[in-house]
Amino acid sequence: MSKLETTARQLVAPKKGILAADESTGTIGKRFASVNVDSTAESRCAYRDGLFLADGLSEFVSGVILYDETLRQTSSTGQPIPEMLAARGILPGIKVDTGAKELAGCPGEKITEGLDGLRDRLVEYAGLGARFAKWRAVITIGDGIPSETCIDVNAHALARYAALCVENGLVPIVEPEVLMDGAHPIETCYAATHRAQTAVFAALVKQRVPLEQILLKPNMVLSGSDCPKPADVHEVAVQTLRCLKNTVPAAVPGIVFLSGGQSDELATAHLNEMNKLGDCPWEISFSYGRALQAPALKAWAGQADQMVDAQAALFKRARLNGLARSGDYSDSLEAA
Repeated sequence: MSKLETTARQLVAPKKGILAADESTGTIGKRFASVNVDSTAESRCAYRDGLFLADGLSEFVSGVILYDETLRQTSSTGQPIPEMLAARGILPGIKVDTGAKELAGCPGEKITEGLDGLRDRLVEYAGLGARFAKWRAVITIGDGIPSETCIDVNAHALARYAALCVENGLVPIVEPEVLMDGAHPIETCYAATHRAQTAVFAALVKQRVPLEQILLKPNMVLSGSDCPKPADVHEVAVQTLRCLKNTVPAAVPGIVFLSGGQSDELATAHLNEMNKLGDCPWEISFSYGRALQAPALKAWAGQADQMVDAQAALFKRARLNGLARSGDYSDSLEAA
């Protein structure tokens, strides 16, 4: 087994998933504002470093996706943050795209940028301790969209990114996210997700990316956030697995779902239901941001003496999602 395949399988080890802590400076600024905390390099480091130091976190978290700033910061332990994570049995990763921008000629759609200079950035990131990377594409559902243009150019970019990661010794997490914004039924999300994932894997194969060395970070197949009759947990699990089985080759080691605006509890329930249904050729895991961090951020609220409560809140959500990895989660555990 190659080094990259070994790393990919470590990231989706049983009971474990990935903590996405790669919010851009603007995004984390908005989240800090929700709890009345000024967003500075120091406050961002204190918050993230504090969470990473939660006791027992490595029992349920295999890796952490970092933002460029965090990868370069120093932990309160005196170690560079990537080194501190590795010492605690958690693989450090890095977000490498530079964000989604308006797609020329396609109103209402976006293309993710960041390929220029990526090879050199990956060399630097690997030198700083990163073991894997992430690139997010954004697919919007709306009137006449997603267009073939949007799907094709984002699939091409994801595949170019993945090929460069493999070349430079980093496991690529490939993230084609179909947004849940809208009033559409689950069938519409299924169709868009099927199209996006089909295009992504065609591009990966065309660009000679070894599928054994990547992870897929997809959206779940959901009803639109404003759908008057949203699909229930079981239907979401059934349709999501059906879509994956029709689009994702068995060579891929694991699926690490994004939470995509779902509540903490609902993201866990959906993951649990999929693992209860089982019978998949890949590990079914998680790579959650807000669905792991939201209770922790609220508990911390910028107060150093409340970090222990934030760590406990993060550990709880990580543990519950760890249980969902084997279908052993239940709503009753939320009150524990």
